[in-house]
Amino acid sequence: MITAKSIPAKKYGVQTGEPVVKALQKCPQLVLVKSDFAAYRLYSHQFIGILKEYTDKVQQVSIDEAFVDVTDLLEAWKDGFPIRLAADIRDTIHARLGFTVNVGISSNRFLAKMASDFQKPDRIHTLYPGEIREKMWPLPIRDLYGCGKATAKRLNELGFRTIGDVAVSSPEFLRQILGDKHGEYIFQRANGMDDSSVETERADAKSYSNETTTAEDISADNYNRIALPIIRELSWKVAGRLKKDHVKGSTVSVIVKTGGFQRHTRQTKLRHSTNDREEICRIAERLMKELLFSDKGLFKKGEVLRLLGVGISNLDDGSFHQMDLEEWASGYEERKARQEKKNQLDQMMGKIRSRYGQDSVRKGMLVHVKE
Repeated sequence: MITAKSIPAKKYGVQTGEPVVKALQKCPQLVLVKSDFAAYRLYSHQFIGILKEYTDKVQQVSIDEAFVDVTDLLEAWKDGFPIRLAADIRDTIHARLGFTVNVGISSNRFLAKMASDFQKPDRIHTLYPGEIREKMWPLPIRDLYGCGKATAKRLNELGFRTIGDVAVSSPEFLRQILGDKHGEYIFQRANGMDDSSVETERADAKSYSNETTTAEDISADNYNRIALPIIRELSWKVAGRLKKDHVKGSTVSVIVKTGGFQRHTRQTKLRHSTNDREEICRIAERLMKELLFSDKGLFKKGEVLRLLGVGISNLDDGSFHQMDLEEWASGYEERKARQEKKNQLDQMMGKIRSRYGQDSVRKGMLVHVKE
């Protein structure tokens, strides 16, 4: 799969997430480079380190992107601030790490993000409130940060072509066609409104999920061979992260993406929260079968899958568990003791994996034996 694309490749229509075969059809001379996540993490750490040399008000939002609140530097850089400061940051990163960055400047996070996505590479752009009408409103609605493909398509069908079209429309109408929350979000962002701040402290996770794109399309014919081991491994990873953070969740969900890039989910609410890997896996397998093999399932419609995911939400610390009569009568204390032993085993396996890698200890059914 294409995990990232260069600017020249983008001009040929190459898209992130599409199969390499399709990308090569669009651009036969495409140069393919294997991923090196160890190098990405190293450079990401150094990149954030450089930003923190200027101020501690840095919020990393992805491996290669961060928001920086430089308000406190106004006095020190008042001559030409903040363009001169942005240029200094950009040049320092290039001199030390060897790659270019785009810098977006504005009075709020959203407009700064929009500015950073203007013409690339190695550019500095401003997008202040007084520049919205000239710089942002003429852009196609799909370029509005937070407006997904489905939303953009829906708005296009209703005659909205540009961000400006949405900005001057009725917020009530947008809430009606997109839902109250998303409609309000689109209206506010089209008008450059954003009251969020740069958060230097890592917020507690509201959910945990793991997804993976498969090397080949998954259909009903190869589901057991390809999908089931992946679902189990994703469930174990989610459970491992929950245990590491000492939390549990009570809503399990599965996510798939079809060959047509359509995303579908199914979820269920549990009676009690859990971080047990086998329970999460069992529920995820059941939800996936309902989503794919039911009378109206995706496989019945002839769809194939190219991405699988497992998630859990509605988190708590697991300290409260209300036992009902059915649990009491079915040997709750005995099962609780077995679970405690299992938790000890999980903790031991977690320590081994943390020291020697995720694949150092695996369940026998996850190991592929060559005949």
